[in-house]
Amino acid sequence: MGVTFNIQQTIHINMIRIDGISNSSVFQIGSAGIIKPSSILSNSGGFTEPAPPAVPLVPFASGGARK
Repeated sequence: MGVTFNIQQTIHINMIRIDGISNSSVFQIGSAGIIKPSSILSNSGGFTEPAPPAVPLVPFASGGARK
């Protein structure tokens, strides 16, 4: 015999800040029940050759103004 949960809720969010996200991130607000993992890999750009070498990035100066 299974257990049934009935959840009624109201959630108000004025602002959310997400500093980072990755391929395996899960962002949840409230009750999700079951989160089923899924991984889909596709070549949406139709590329046929490897990408050129990456160019090193110049980091931003720390302590800068943020909006």
